[in-house]
Amino acid sequence: MTVNSYEKLREFLDTFPIGFRKTQSGVEIEILKRLFTKEEAELTTFLTIRPERARSIARRAGKNVVEIEKKLESMAKRGLIFRSRRDNIALYNAAPFMIGLYEYSVNKIDKELAQLFKDYYYEAGLEEIGASNVPGFKVIPLEETIQTETTLFPYQKLEDSIRKARVISVAECVCRKEAKLLGEGCNHPIETCLSFGVAAEYYIENGMGRKITAEEAIQIINEADESGLVHAGANSKHLSNICNCCPCCCISMKGITQLGRDKHKFMNAVFESKVNEETCIACGNCVERCPVKAITMEDVAIVDRDLCLGCGLCASVCSENAISLKPREDGEEPFSRVLEMGAAIVEAKKRNIKS
Repeated sequence: MTVNSYEKLREFLDTFPIGFRKTQSGVEIEILKRLFTKEEAELTTFLTIRPERARSIARRAGKNVVEIEKKLESMAKRGLIFRSRRDNIALYNAAPFMIGLYEYSVNKIDKELAQLFKDYYYEAGLEEIGASNVPGFKVIPLEETIQTETTLFPYQKLEDSIRKARVISVAECVCRKEAKLLGEGCNHPIETCLSFGVAAEYYIENGMGRKITAEEAIQIINEADESGLVHAGANSKHLSNICNCCPCCCISMKGITQLGRDKHKFMNAVFESKVNEETCIACGNCVERCPVKAITMEDVAIVDRDLCLGCGLCASVCSENAISLKPREDGEEPFSRVLEMGAAIVEAKKRNIKS
């Protein structure tokens, strides 16, 4: 066992698309010490991003396969690595810090860990998330807020996508939970983080979330919308998760709303809000509703498209139906798969370093 197991793990985690940066304060090492034993930290560095059987990992680590499988299973249950199954065979792969270790801490986070997460976010995490200028999330509005004549791709039909999911889970929002532990929370619903497919199975099997039906998931989405939360999933056409984000606690949203960062560093705004000036009565509901303050009121509502997320929250409270969403002409298509997005983030970070 090396003395620098945690630094070795940090370096390993920093190779992921959203890395885990070294800080002056060393807060990132303190986080790893809270989550991993030295032995677990060492073992994790023998995993890869690809799901593998325990025997492959044991061979690489030079350890007994039975012993390693027990440790891997224990680590998966505690949210330290990811586990999936294929033909009833357990497969394991390393989890990045985000989306991964941070979110998987939802059940074990306490005030001390919450403070460590917050300190890392402001010292290094925020910059790392936005380093590539490739947004990791796409905003997913409710279909009824989109202009009726718009032809939608299958991945843009939120309810249809949810109903087609093989398995669905819901978990508490770790961002809002962190904020509440530090006395900074909001009153938005907290059990709002949805996962689908293998991600949902992982949450359910390890007690991080509970299994729900498609109708329950749609109800959660609608309640989140009423509360003013922005629906966002991984910036891919494949539906793996839906976060319902508030502007005060969400790690991506507060970068925009509190720290003034360009939305494109975090969120892919596929749509934008359009105001029908003839039917707008300047009631101001949309101004209060907009989570990023993209709307101002003159004779009619004016939308700043550079700020607009295309979330549709303004449209859902417009009594005159004067606001609707339309696809951005200069919008970016989500990536086909999450792995494709990850590769694009890595390449963009390399280009930014060179320049």
